[in-house]
Amino acid sequence: VQLQASGGGLVQTGGSLTLSCAASGRTFSGYIMAWFRQAPGKERDFVGSLRWNGGRTDYADSVKGRFTISANNYKRTLYLRMNSLKPEDTAIYYCAARFFTAANYSYWGQGTLVTVSS
Repeated sequence: VQLQASGGGLVQTGGSLTLSCAASGRTFSGYIMAWFRQAPGKERDFVGSLRWNGGRTDYADSVKGRFTISANNYKRTLYLRMNSLKPEDTAIYYCAARFFTAANYSYWGQGTLVTVSS
């Protein structure tokens, strides 16, 4: 299984950015796909998740109403649309996957850096 995150970059406060995560190597039916982020000097935090089948989403309070997770099943690609970006959103963003009954995320992408300038 491979997860390949992309789309990071430099954006101004209030701007928008869309991250992509290309998934390959297996079918993801029954999987939960998620985004995490790790800011400099901090622990990795949950951003949001989406159930590959059914589309149910969950978000961290800090991003609710600003970030949206979606997926293109045919392309096997997960997206994170980020609006109204703030400097505190600056982090390396990772995509991850786990089977819906698993406690931990088994598969991780390499991360993509998002920098929000003030």
